[in-house]
Amino acid sequence: MSEPSARARKVDPVIAFAVLFFLLAVGFAMVPAFSHGLESLASMMLLTGMAGVCCIGLFVLRGPAEAPAESEAGADALLAALDEPAAVVAPDGRLLTVNPAWREAMGPAPRLPKSGAAASSLFGALATARRGDMGRATLKAGGQEREAMISPLVPRRFLVRLIGRGSGALALPASAMDVLNAAIGAKAPPPKVLDAFAAASPFGAALLDGEDPFEARIIEANPALAAVAHGGNPGQIFGDLIEPLSRTEAALRVAEARHGHAPLEVRLAHDPSRIAHLYLSQSPGRWVAYLVDVSEQKQIELQLSQSQKMQAIGQLAGGVAHDFNNLLTAILMQLDVLAPRHPVGDPSYEGLNEIKQTSMRAADLVRKLLAFSRKQTVQREILDVGEMVSESEVLLRRLLYEDVKLVTDYGRNLPHVRADRGQLDTAVMNLVVNARDAVRGKGGGTVRIRTARVTQEDARSLGYPTAQGDQALIEVADDGPGIAPDVMAKIFEPFFTTKAVGEGTGLGLATVYGIVKQSDGWIAVSSKPGEGAAFRIFLPVHIPTASAEPVPAKVAPKRPAARDLSGAGRILFVEDEDAVRGVAAKLLRARGYEVIEAASGEEALEIAEQNAGKIDLMISDVVMPGMQGPELLKQARIYLGGAPVMFISGYAESEFSDLLEGETNVSFLPKPIDIKTLAERVKLELQNAA
Repeated sequence: MSEPSARARKVDPVIAFAVLFFLLAVGFAMVPAFSHGLESLASMMLLTGMAGVCCIGLFVLRGPAEAPAESEAGADALLAALDEPAAVVAPDGRLLTVNPAWREAMGPAPRLPKSGAAASSLFGALATARRGDMGRATLKAGGQEREAMISPLVPRRFLVRLIGRGSGALALPASAMDVLNAAIGAKAPPPKVLDAFAAASPFGAALLDGEDPFEARIIEANPALAAVAHGGNPGQIFGDLIEPLSRTEAALRVAEARHGHAPLEVRLAHDPSRIAHLYLSQSPGRWVAYLVDVSEQKQIELQLSQSQKMQAIGQLAGGVAHDFNNLLTAILMQLDVLAPRHPVGDPSYEGLNEIKQTSMRAADLVRKLLAFSRKQTVQREILDVGEMVSESEVLLRRLLYEDVKLVTDYGRNLPHVRADRGQLDTAVMNLVVNARDAVRGKGGGTVRIRTARVTQEDARSLGYPTAQGDQALIEVADDGPGIAPDVMAKIFEPFFTTKAVGEGTGLGLATVYGIVKQSDGWIAVSSKPGEGAAFRIFLPVHIPTASAEPVPAKVAPKRPAARDLSGAGRILFVEDEDAVRGVAAKLLRARGYEVIEAASGEEALEIAEQNAGKIDLMISDVVMPGMQGPELLKQARIYLGGAPVMFISGYAESEFSDLLEGETNVSFLPKPIDIKTLAERVKLELQNAA
């Protein structure tokens, strides 16, 4: 139902009073003309002018009340099909058409209410609707607030619907949707040029002419398209900007209409390594295509995925290494039991010696697994990068073959770093061996080691995207065949190798990766097939504070400890692995010690209470079922007094050191261990406690 006729018959009291007072004002202004006589020229001119003012004023005052409201074709049918209160409004908030539910809810007001706090809400909602989106506003009528949804209908016309308190937007009935779609569809001609937003956008945009977007020709493209896709000239086929295989896959998705509003991932024709997201918007006979380069984003996602995978593998490797350490400890100690019974010349001597050598090789593999999983015990010290590599150069040259040349380049102003020297030496050695094997595959070549201080910008350009501040660089490069692209993502995975069976364990680069990460550093690889490879280790530069101690001077090595491993004292040995506990206790007893065994933390606590003040040393595993080693120490300390405590574990000391805060006389011995090492440490701890 249309409302203009109903509103035209109503008299606005405010306008009526305005007309009355205006006429009185004009009458009072004409009094001087009548008092001086109508025959004078001045009086006639005054009367004529006032008559004109009166006509103009009445026209202006009458105009808003009598001006017919605008109406839109199909608006009556649209509003009649809606159950909720609805109205069609102009941009200034004038009501053009309303339905009966609106009149009942909002009254006869000719405009949308916009007083008080609701004014800003209404203004913002209308501005949102002008941009083509759905706006929300709060309207007040009859002392109650109602939420309104404002959506664009046709140019300069908006549909306002009231929704109930606390409810969501009401869905339009099918009949209303038909009317609305017809009205919008009838007034949506195909675009002839790119809109201002697309033309100035930082990503590629193009207007295409044709039914198939990949066969359509470009009508207009913004400058950003040339930077993204290296093309976009008018008349060019848009599909030529996309790599052929990727174009075929995208065309199938468009034809099957499976992508919906999701972007199509495509590779660019000028560089297939570049990845872009393609967004398509269709109108009759035309397409608008948006091309966004997401190559860097994809690279970051790949690095994150690789990091998560390596972390998961590291956790698995750390757990496996812990169990292997227990088994190897049992094997090595059993060998110590058997060795005195089978001296040199005994038929079993060679077999036992081979078992020991194999066990040591297995222990070396376990250490590499722990390095990869970043659970190896670390002893950090302040190191000069150039000096460290220089001292290792002699050993590194011995690792190379005669047809492999080693070239070193020590930069100026080399920084200090805080890291484990043994770990860094191992990392550099593994990289050199890896480079040696790479160049040997093509008949010899050159391995280069470079050390330098690099700035934050240089570090980022060399492959460390999140570098902060100056970095210490250790680069090991070769001129071998390079690394294939399909292998690059797997090179740091443990047990992955491209070498022949028996030539490598696949733990070299995995160990390097773990060492660098445990040193708070970064490792990057640069390689192209046929051009060699370069591995770059970045370590944060150590900046000493005012209270920091100076770099310790080198001291001469101490004399080796005495070989007498016998002693006396009562030892509480806590270990859940029977094979380790039994043989270790037996060997310690053979060297003069009194050993009390406990298979769990709870049992050890009872023994400590029974022998309060009589225990000289407690040796305990860290990870045990039930009560853990650090918890056992905290509860048993009142019974142990000042007796030293030595933890043995297959995990790194850093894994549990925070649990020992405030404890004294605590040391750590990593597994696997043999009886000689254990006996030496036991005697040392007891001597220090004496």
